[in-house]
Amino acid sequence: MTDSPRIHLGSLMRTQDDAHAEGELTELTYEQGGLPQTLRFAEPAWYDVDVNSLGSQEMYLQGTFEPTLIMECARCLREVHVPLELKLGTLMRYDPSADQPYLEEAESGEEVLVFGDPNLDLSAYLAETTVLAAPLSVLHDPACKGLCQVCGQDLNEGTCEHMAQVPVEEIDDDLGIPEGSAHAKQNPFASLKDLDVPEE
Repeated sequence: MTDSPRIHLGSLMRTQDDAHAEGELTELTYEQGGLPQTLRFAEPAWYDVDVNSLGSQEMYLQGTFEPTLIMECARCLREVHVPLELKLGTLMRYDPSADQPYLEEAESGEEVLVFGDPNLDLSAYLAETTVLAAPLSVLHDPACKGLCQVCGQDLNEGTCEHMAQVPVEEIDDDLGIPEGSAHAKQNPFASLKDLDVPEE
């Protein structure tokens, strides 16, 4: 288990030998917009990374990352485990002026991972790759009923008193909504029922 995924590129930059790193992660901590962020995993996530020299200051990273991401159900906020199998592949460029690793777009349209420290922390790269591959939202069950918007009751576990405040009743043929019901109070035309309109 490692605190952060790192790959040491000093020898590769001196001798152009390949570099390799592997390990397991229980979470990924990184920064986004200057704020710390954390991706949590349901079980240790295995990563396996190789970096090959392309000459000069350029390299190519490839490998695999297999996290089971912990997300929240979009309706009831329960934990949902989302397994991912990620194939890694990106160009890299060494730039000693880079304080932190970052991705930029090359003229070819490909993304390039720019780094300045040969002891490269892959946290931000793996986190961004994971976030891009993950679904935007998930449900713990397709039939999830969600939460009561008033009290927060998990409606999968039972009803709450707020559900009874909007009864479902038979439709009145004349008004469309029964008089005296909770729906009638919300109907802007309900007060017109007894309006005395003179006949022409």
